[in-house]
Amino acid sequence: MIIPNRNLLAETPPPTLDEVAAAAGVSRSTASRAINGGLRVSPEAQASVDAAAKLLGYIPNRAARSLVTRRTDSIALVIPEPDERVLSDPFIGATLRGISAALAPTDMQLVLLLARPDEDGGRIAKYLRSGHVDGAVIVSHHRQDGLEDAVLGSRIPAVFVGRPFHDADLLHYVDVDSVAAGRLATQHLIDLGRRRIAHIAGPQDMTAGLDRAKGWREALQGANLSSDLIVQGDFTTAVAYQAMTDLLRQDPDIDALFVASDLMAVGALTALREHGKSVPHDVAVVGFDDLGAAANASPPLTTVRNPVVEMATSAVEQLLHLLGQGAAFSEIPDPLVLAPELVVRASTRAN
Repeated sequence: MIIPNRNLLAETPPPTLDEVAAAAGVSRSTASRAINGGLRVSPEAQASVDAAAKLLGYIPNRAARSLVTRRTDSIALVIPEPDERVLSDPFIGATLRGISAALAPTDMQLVLLLARPDEDGGRIAKYLRSGHVDGAVIVSHHRQDGLEDAVLGSRIPAVFVGRPFHDADLLHYVDVDSVAAGRLATQHLIDLGRRRIAHIAGPQDMTAGLDRAKGWREALQGANLSSDLIVQGDFTTAVAYQAMTDLLRQDPDIDALFVASDLMAVGALTALREHGKSVPHDVAVVGFDDLGAAANASPPLTTVRNPVVEMATSAVEQLLHLLGQGAAFSEIPDPLVLAPELVVRASTRAN
């Protein structure tokens, strides 16, 4: 290998592709193909180019590389939620941790796409269809945001964190079994002898909200208990506070509560205290997530663990597999659905 004469003590421009080719002893076109994917390059030439690029500190021009490979070396994290939820919800933070861990060994860049207030998702869908990213991980999606149709229409490789609403047999996704989670949480309250078990549900335009409510309802029906005490929330503390107040107005004798997220459970606990209700003596409470708010609540909250970091990591791994293997869109593997786990704390456990 011939190394061009470069004065390392002087301030010099970065090495060029021509210098890499000269150092590797190959043509410029061979060096370009080797750096941009190795198409029609012998193993020996590829090894020489790789060694020369490393020795010279050559960094490929991403824009030029994308013209050759038709790849952007970037993926989108799509969160169709307003800024205030993205900044405050521990679910989003855990998702980012999982995605960052999965991308750490790669050269892929992450593009964050957030919803604007009152938009229907059309802007995000258009961005995904325009070829700005190689693929997408989509979290916290809603029924009317148009993202499922955008993925199906553009054929962009994408993995949803959370069960899609429709065409689940044509879309990749990872999820926790939220129906089983709702049953698990509610059965725990039933086993404690509670009989007036209310539910503050998540948004009904999200499969997570629907599935957790379904599990709550199934457990009550299995125990021949009423499922009339339900109010919809939006995964925020303030709305859950009002929901709990409404439930107590509806039935002051509520003796247990399953809440579709820990943030909402914190709001419910505040309302219960203000109405003179002791937890767990008067009302036993179970949340959902176990992402920090539950352990720090007063009292510490029994909850169902939501394996968000594992789901986000798995979503990225699936997406990278799709991008690397070039799998046909019809080759959809079975969804990864993780089992829920109940974490028992003081909100359901008498001292």
